[in-house]
Amino acid sequence: MTDASVPVEDIKKHSSKEDCWIVVDDVVWDITDFVPSHPGGHDIIYRHAGYDASAAYNAIHSPSLISKTLGPTKCRGKVDSTTSSALLKPPPTEAAQPKLVLGAKPPLSSLINSYDFEAVAEKALTKKAWAFYSSAATNLVTRDANRNMFDRIWFRPRLLRNVRDVNTKTKILGADVNLPFFVSPAALARLAHPDGELALARGSEKFGIAQCISTNASYTMAEITSSVHSDAVPFFFQLYVNKDRIASEVLLKDAEKNGIKAIWVTIDGPVQGKREADERVKVDSAVVASTAMSGETATNDTKGGGIGRTTGGYIDPTFSWDDLAWLRRHTKLPIVVKGVQTAEDAVLALNHGLDGIVISNHGGRNLDTSPPSLLTLMEIRRHNPEVFQYLEVYLDCGVRRGTDIVKALCLGAKAVGMGRPFLYSLTYGQEGVEHFIEIMKDELETSMRLLGITDLSQAHPRFLNTCEVEHLIPKTLESPFPEVSQSIPRARL
Repeated sequence: MTDASVPVEDIKKHSSKEDCWIVVDDVVWDITDFVPSHPGGHDIIYRHAGYDASAAYNAIHSPSLISKTLGPTKCRGKVDSTTSSALLKPPPTEAAQPKLVLGAKPPLSSLINSYDFEAVAEKALTKKAWAFYSSAATNLVTRDANRNMFDRIWFRPRLLRNVRDVNTKTKILGADVNLPFFVSPAALARLAHPDGELALARGSEKFGIAQCISTNASYTMAEITSSVHSDAVPFFFQLYVNKDRIASEVLLKDAEKNGIKAIWVTIDGPVQGKREADERVKVDSAVVASTAMSGETATNDTKGGGIGRTTGGYIDPTFSWDDLAWLRRHTKLPIVVKGVQTAEDAVLALNHGLDGIVISNHGGRNLDTSPPSLLTLMEIRRHNPEVFQYLEVYLDCGVRRGTDIVKALCLGAKAVGMGRPFLYSLTYGQEGVEHFIEIMKDELETSMRLLGITDLSQAHPRFLNTCEVEHLIPKTLESPFPEVSQSIPRARL
């Protein structure tokens, strides 16, 4: 990369389709040849031709992406500090602006639960970001049932116990964590805040919780893991298997190189669901969403402007249980499958020698009327309790309260994940993430004390009354897959 100093007036001369320069973080780039292939279209680039595009670029892209994409030959130098950089201010646009500026948000201290963060996010995020984060498949039945199912389970508190001190520490795949909840993998955190997944990592570091990084994250694995002290955060990597298997193999190597503790391969999204709220809001060229690791960019088409759908075209719909052998050949890390929704598939995960499962329905974002995660947890417990003996079982979808966490733990989950709530907390940046974790920590500890337990190891179904939902669990399971065995594999004995 050249160290040449480029005067502002020279930059402004390169503002045509035939000769297009932009400035990103004081570095001048010639993107003339790149514009025709830009996945987000031409408009956003030509709008900033000859200007400083830092704000538009950094709102969506990883800082390192432009240098990796263009290469050093397209760098023209740095903006001459002796000339007025104010002349590089681009034409105003409101499309990428949030509906509230930071000063208009309520004070962070006034937010006292996860629903408060959601209410602020609905007003503060751009229309497209809110539609992408909050949307779910078709009639939203599963999305809402994920939450509501927790409310149909009743506690059975045991009293007159010494509950002054409570211990919330546990292990996730051998990694020590201070709290039994983690950051679930979610795409494009930069839509909520420029620091995106970096702020999530730094907030996780402060409280000693784990973070799972999405294949569709705004930053690369290296950028996220290096944003905190070494080994301060147990990082896991959520893998969407690419149709180009070599691309996935590269990510698996990166995971080992960057200290990732395990691979969580998503199995409930071979294709993306119909998320109508996301489809209705078109992708604006000023807020193009692109992912740092998959390289996908959201676009509009005749079906709408769904970010999830248009950035998920690389996902391999042929990936099957047999392909786990390929995955095992290309990583030494523990493997977890994320998206289990039946007891039969939990047994398949066990029989294939995996290390854990995440019970999940993608936040209700793919197959509507698929079962709420808590109900799947109860199904596995009733029909195949051996799964809990040999696999680590996690759950996400619908967790919004400390009471929700305790109920999941009492039913056998090792820990729970949260996706949307963490994204909503990002509207306040790292400080918001930390405040949200503090709220959930306090709710968790309060719930434990009032229930009469002082250590996570004491969580047990006897503390719950599940009669209201027991009838929803299938009485018998007859799998259509002959390879499903109800016995424990010899390798596990």
